[in-house]
Amino acid sequence: MTIFRTFLKVLNKCKVPIITYTIILVLFGAFNMTTSDNSTNFVASKPDILIINNDEKIGVTEDLINYIEKNSNIIDIKADEEAINDALFYRDVNYIIYIPNNYRKDFLDNKNPKIEIKSTGDYQSSLAEMMLERYIKVANIYLKTFNTEDELISNVNNTLAKQSKIEVTSKLDTNQLSRVAFYYNFANYAILAGCVYVVCLILSSFKNEKIQKRTIISSMNYKKYNKQLLISNGLFAVVLWIFYVLLSFILLGNVMFTMHGVMYMANSLIFTICALTIAFLIGNIMNNKEAINGIVNVVALGSSFLCGSFVPMEWLPDTVLKIAHILPSYWYIKSNELLKTVEEFNFETLKPVLINMTVIIGFILLFVVITNIVSKNKRKS
Repeated sequence: MTIFRTFLKVLNKCKVPIITYTIILVLFGAFNMTTSDNSTNFVASKPDILIINNDEKIGVTEDLINYIEKNSNIIDIKADEEAINDALFYRDVNYIIYIPNNYRKDFLDNKNPKIEIKSTGDYQSSLAEMMLERYIKVANIYLKTFNTEDELISNVNNTLAKQSKIEVTSKLDTNQLSRVAFYYNFANYAILAGCVYVVCLILSSFKNEKIQKRTIISSMNYKKYNKQLLISNGLFAVVLWIFYVLLSFILLGNVMFTMHGVMYMANSLIFTICALTIAFLIGNIMNNKEAINGIVNVVALGSSFLCGSFVPMEWLPDTVLKIAHILPSYWYIKSNELLKTVEEFNFETLKPVLINMTVIIGFILLFVVITNIVSKNKRKS
């Protein structure tokens, strides 16, 4: 209990920077989470298309134009190349189709006439290109089958009129779960930075020369000493974790009362314990209070950038992700990303998440062992 009482006294003396630093982290985390509330769901829309027809508007040519008109927004621009290029540059139109002279006749004669196009190169122009290619591909197939133009047009229209029936079977609120994943991914930085800063600050106070000499000559075993210090610092880490969990209930709402919320909380608790052991190891190695801010930046910011806390994992290069495997943050954030795709909770669906949690527990044991070795060697020296 002596160590615990000393810990509380040191913590009380450090309360101003600790509270200030924690509030900054909480506000920054809440701000980033709320500003990321953007829906990434795809909404189908019609591209803006300009058709310049140099052929007679009859037969296949007319049918092609009608098909494009039904599935897009037709833009009317005067037939001047400078005006057309300006419209393309300013995104007034996404796709421009130039139907050449004698297109109908050449098509029916199986000469495969070429349609010139111009596009903005965005997703809307890609949609327009798919539409044009679909018509031409279907028409070319039926050209070899039917002898008359009317039969060809009729069958082309029947084929293109068929639509696939889409049935959404997933009941997941993907937008809400993405917000939860973002919040707990960002918590990687907040928890790691908070633990490293506070624990290192407290441990450096315990390294006062007089306190160290009294500890060394005491009958207390270094393992017991480390254990009591770890438990004392653990109380702070748990309080910090509870604070972030409560904040998630406020910001994220009812989803935190579901199994998804429970798993996110469990995953973050295991990572908080890991962050504590990391901080405890660093605190036993370093002796300089002035270096704490620099260490926080290296450990917390470095892990967050490498492992996907700030930038989504899918955007990171494979080389970076391979390096990130050696960091606990990678396995924590990977679990967060997996959880947002889980529909049913059973052993099979949770197996990858449980494996990641086991890896983090392995890191915890590793850091505890290394800390005991470092502490033992420092006592001998």
